[in-house]
Amino acid sequence: MRRTTRRTTAARVGLSSLLLAGSWAAFGLTPAATAAPDPAPVASGAVLAGMERDLGLTPAEAKARLAAEKEATAVEKKAQRAAGAAYGGSWFDAEKGALVVAVSDRAAADAVTEAGASVRLVEHSAKTLDAAKERIDGLDAPRGVAGWRVDPQANSVVVSVVGDQADGKAVRGFVERARAAGPVEVETVAAAPETFAAGTVGGDPYYTGNVRCSIGFSVHGGFVTAGHCGPTGQGVRGWDNSTIGSFQGSSFPGDDMAYVSVGNGWWTVPVVLGWGTVSDQLVRGSAEAPVGASICRSGSTTHWHCGTVLAKNETVNYSQGAVHEMTKTSVCAEGGDSGGSFISGDQAQGVTSGGWGNCSGGGETWYQPVNEILGRYGLTLHTA
Repeated sequence: MRRTTRRTTAARVGLSSLLLAGSWAAFGLTPAATAAPDPAPVASGAVLAGMERDLGLTPAEAKARLAAEKEATAVEKKAQRAAGAAYGGSWFDAEKGALVVAVSDRAAADAVTEAGASVRLVEHSAKTLDAAKERIDGLDAPRGVAGWRVDPQANSVVVSVVGDQADGKAVRGFVERARAAGPVEVETVAAAPETFAAGTVGGDPYYTGNVRCSIGFSVHGGFVTAGHCGPTGQGVRGWDNSTIGSFQGSSFPGDDMAYVSVGNGWWTVPVVLGWGTVSDQLVRGSAEAPVGASICRSGSTTHWHCGTVLAKNETVNYSQGAVHEMTKTSVCAEGGDSGGSFISGDQAQGVTSGGWGNCSGGGETWYQPVNEILGRYGLTLHTA
């Protein structure tokens, strides 16, 4: 997304300098890497290399896992319909290489199996768990509560509390009220989540005031990113300090999503950067990956890292307030990565919101699902 109106060479070089998304065709440019592609492979070298490094897989294992995850993604909605009211959630089992669907009624098991998924019998339906979580969402959480989510594997709402604050009166009181809302389990986590914005430093970011964040995915007319990076109307500058556009919509807390317009000589392409470590990744859609699937993240501070989807529909309790319907991953991130791309295979998943830890010692990260952002602002994802 480098700004230029005459130097096409500089525009091509810009692909390796800033998180990009959008369409070259609008400017009559066709990079060789995207010209008349053959049928899409399971994944690009960027995804495979990241999975090999961060998940400890061989090239063959990475390809096999991505193929199995693609099949699981295709099966998930069909299996949910087959389960009907007995649906209790689903996740990808990496050892089995298959989707597992929880059902609260044994009578639904055969239909789910016929849809192509494995079955686990549970006590509570997803509807019951979602209702319990919604009741907990109405509670005021103290800082020692990191968040809460519906966990289909645990078949309960899991409340995360920070280890050194777990015995505090406010945390214990919140847990007690949460248990009254429905089936709840409590887990201890190492630290409270924080957003990943950063002050202005060198690199290839975008800037809002003195805050640096990362671009997420291209949409027609601009890009999506994290809401905590700037309010509606806030101007956005690029790596060279020139104007890109402005926030056309922004929500945080409650949500962590935003839409930024693109103009002033800037444009967008359907690409997630590999930052020279791995090859750049084309974006071909936004099919939602199941829990347990592999996922990679690109950001302007720590560049390219991979992990797995740990949970969905989690409420994350930041110091600024709770953010709902987030997805948790095992991927690390650091300050300045906020707003950056989460991608599974070649499918856009979401924009980086926050987490705990770093890419030296490890940690966890949450993202705002991209399809929610597209729906909120009526946007269309640019795809290759």
